[in-house]
Amino acid sequence: MSLNPKRTVAELKELRELTSDENGAQRVAWTDVWLKARKWFATKLVGMPIEHHYDAAGNNWVTLSGASEKTLLIGGHLDSVPNGGWLDGSLNVLAGLEVLRRIHTEFKGKPPLTVRLVDWADEEGARFGRSLLGSSAFAGTHSIAADRVRTDRDGITMEDALKRCGVHMDRFPEAEKERTNAAAYLELHIEQGPVLEKMGLPLGVVLGTKGVERHAIRFHGQEAHSGATPMKLRRDALAAAAKLALEIRAIAGRHEDAVCTMGSLKTFPGIVTAVVGRAEATLDQRDLDAKVLAQMLREAQEASQRFAKEEGCTVEWSRIWSIEPIPFHAHLLELCEQSVKEVAGASHRLPSGPLHDAAEVSRAGIPTVMMFVQSLRGISHNKIEDTKEEHLEMSVAALDRLADKTMNWILERR
Repeated sequence: MSLNPKRTVAELKELRELTSDENGAQRVAWTDVWLKARKWFATKLVGMPIEHHYDAAGNNWVTLSGASEKTLLIGGHLDSVPNGGWLDGSLNVLAGLEVLRRIHTEFKGKPPLTVRLVDWADEEGARFGRSLLGSSAFAGTHSIAADRVRTDRDGITMEDALKRCGVHMDRFPEAEKERTNAAAYLELHIEQGPVLEKMGLPLGVVLGTKGVERHAIRFHGQEAHSGATPMKLRRDALAAAAKLALEIRAIAGRHEDAVCTMGSLKTFPGIVTAVVGRAEATLDQRDLDAKVLAQMLREAQEASQRFAKEEGCTVEWSRIWSIEPIPFHAHLLELCEQSVKEVAGASHRLPSGPLHDAAEVSRAGIPTVMMFVQSLRGISHNKIEDTKEEHLEMSVAALDRLADKTMNWILERR
């Protein structure tokens, strides 16, 4: 039984049928539908000489033991956002499973090194707002105290939701033992953006994940009657925030791959007959270069002070969350590019704006690389998310070649 990429596409459709409705995928982590997806995945492992277990953070591990304890990891995630797409995360897992099957068959159940497939728990953070939960426990970058008290929209705490699924947050550090003997990590993912489609390329090599600076910004002005207050005498907090919302486009535009997004804005008192006295916004800035990221943050802060002064307001910033840029392993980038070119004929290197579990694995010091497959219309986290089936099949074939090359590289290292 050789590699069968068509089977991966068929299994993706099977999973879609099982865990989606008319609005899209509903595999939100720590819910019954997600647990159903994991049970379904377990049925695909029957008959293989593997060891299968869940670690202390709920990560799902499938191990094919080899002649060497040195280990190649291949990963993804079965969880989705609400009303999500059929490929985000699940492609990674099912393509990895197909590669594992091929390795098992070729080496008659005993490859030259150990190969492990992992389905990370709660990559999306859709229910509690904490992305990369399981992989951060693996990497030792977990934040248990802050996370356990997070609540969903129904007021259920993360700690209680995890307990219902048999996971106890105090044990998260135990997941770090899964790093033992890990020599490299590979991840395939849909691009979730428009670059490869615009270039007419099915596959690409991911340079790394962009760093993120995420802040809350509050402009304070003066509430006043909208009919009685002359324009020149207003201290309009919304006006200052609006100026910043436009300025961040120019800030990002000075750097080729940078992005800045003011994704939410609340006004107070928020009525049509009052000048806005307080405006609360969020700003998300991303780039693969730490210096560029720091510069963009500084420029946005300086601009906010300037606009606040122009509108007779004050402004304050507070950090919500940040993560440094994560460049992937130089030699694995080369192997990935070779694999992509062998399958697709051409390749392109690009950074990832979205975060991925691969970033946490790389933070743990494990050589890591990612491969992208083209996304139609650049749309993801949406029921219309899609990729041509021929490109999906190519991505499985390229991941398989990358796995072979990486196994040889691991065995050559002493």
